[in-house]
Amino acid sequence: MVVDTIEIMENARYDAILMKNFTSRFRKGYVTVDGVTMPLRFKEMQEEISNWDTNEEDVWICSFPKTGTTWTQEMAWMIMNDLDFETGKINLGARSPFLEVSALFDYRDLAADIKDFEVPPFLNDSLQFVKDQKNPVCIKTHLPYNLLPKQIQKRAKNPKIIYVARNPKDTCLSYYHHAKLLEGYTGDFDEFCKLFLANKVCFAPYWKHLLQFWDRRYDDNILFLKYEDMKKDLPSAVRQTAAFLNKGLTENQIDSLTYHLSFDSMKNNPAVNYELVTELNKKYKLIEYEGAFMRSGSVGGYKTCMSPDIIEEFDRWIYTNTKNTDFHYYSN
Repeated sequence: MVVDTIEIMENARYDAILMKNFTSRFRKGYVTVDGVTMPLRFKEMQEEISNWDTNEEDVWICSFPKTGTTWTQEMAWMIMNDLDFETGKINLGARSPFLEVSALFDYRDLAADIKDFEVPPFLNDSLQFVKDQKNPVCIKTHLPYNLLPKQIQKRAKNPKIIYVARNPKDTCLSYYHHAKLLEGYTGDFDEFCKLFLANKVCFAPYWKHLLQFWDRRYDDNILFLKYEDMKKDLPSAVRQTAAFLNKGLTENQIDSLTYHLSFDSMKNNPAVNYELVTELNKKYKLIEYEGAFMRSGSVGGYKTCMSPDIIEEFDRWIYTNTKNTDFHYYSN
């Protein structure tokens, strides 16, 4: 499979903003891979992922960033593992590895610069870490369908895939805070919105990402969830996911898992709230920004943070990208 890879330089308005405000000691630059904005290190990982030997017993949690991935990931892992809350105390990154996370956080040079620098193996070499796990593995990825392993794209292998989508306006707001807290973004919110709309954040374009999975939602190995539906009726999402994974749950188990997945429980659970990464950034002075990985988990929070002009721009963008599709959500 031939994939176009273009290194992003400071040669256009939004590329310049990206390079100025969204690079750090662990992210030196960006590339466009088959039309998708990715960190520079992904160039080294793309071929290996494309040729990945996929196991059909694995479950893939696929999403655009900040759409409810961790929530869905923890739900799926718990269902797959018969609600093993004790093992669930292990960091989610070790239990349900993030396939391409080493591209987002390229710590290799820091080991030479910082005395006693140490990161967990699931961050340092994420591809090898996934390979080392016993099947079945619950694999997290933010890669769009066109960058998934060829075996999946060509339906040569059909692991179960759970995709979760979220209103792009709420996604953008959450992504901004995530980028400030974990990824070294130094610009303001309005600039981040512009980058988001211009497809200049990692894993963008948003709509190409979402629609690739939406158009395959009737495939028997794909479950398409929406964040808003999960917020409205989490027990139903648990039942739907359990049925998709061919796992039976009692009503008591559904109640227990629903409580475990509640916002307050997740926010205060160090195994899932990215406390490990935020503390690592503080320890080595990589990012100096105070905040929480899980802030509010609300629906419609963008309304109090986005200016009317930005909301109007988003609404036009949503209309333009969905008018010729059968995806009729998030239009207001």
